[in-house]
Amino acid sequence: MICIQNIKKSFGTKVACDIESLQIHEGEIIGLVGNNGAGKTTLFRILLDLLKPDNGEVTLKGINVQESEEWKNFTGAYINEQFLIDYLTPEEFFELLAKISGISKDEMKHRLEMFETFDNGELLGNGKLIRNMSAGNKQKIGIISALLTNPELVILDEPFNFLDPRSQNVIKNILLEYGAKHNATIIISSHNLTHTIDISSRILLLENGKVIKDLNKQENWNVQELEDYFSTAE
Repeated sequence: MICIQNIKKSFGTKVACDIESLQIHEGEIIGLVGNNGAGKTTLFRILLDLLKPDNGEVTLKGINVQESEEWKNFTGAYINEQFLIDYLTPEEFFELLAKISGISKDEMKHRLEMFETFDNGELLGNGKLIRNMSAGNKQKIGIISALLTNPELVILDEPFNFLDPRSQNVIKNILLEYGAKHNATIIISSHNLTHTIDISSRILLLENGKVIKDLNKQENWNVQELEDYFSTAE
């Protein structure tokens, strides 16, 4: 699904991303963890061609993200509020995404039904513009928008941020069900180690832009390694 080769990105003297080789396979749920400044968001921005690396290349299903935009047809992502169109209501925003993706209104409404518990009656039908909503509700809209087109690849930066505990648990279940139903590749970054461990089939630990640990649940990963790392890292 994803192949990263010799990717390097620096900002001045600081190396933000330095990955020699990394393969992410179809159907994996990847948890990307690390302290602030470890390079998680930089890596996401490179994957989505929002940031050009100094060296190397990224391919999604064999497509070089810098040479073609075909990968956008099977990718859904939410990084931050800049991915939203905040002068629209959530309904208008979802309808626009559906129209761009060739999804009918009826199909869009059907797909939104899987998010009713996550929405909890806070997003739709109140006529409120996205810009006037809370950070938590903006987060919900962003996550829903990333999944609405049924993408094969989903990338979410800090999806548990701004959400109350109930909503955090709901979105964990939604992502697990979505991944199983569509055999989707899902990559999340998070500072919440517990949620990341719960949802991930594989965890990548970043430090100074490098992957320093690659743990796989099927290989009986040692979660204590991660807990020890974050308990001692300053």
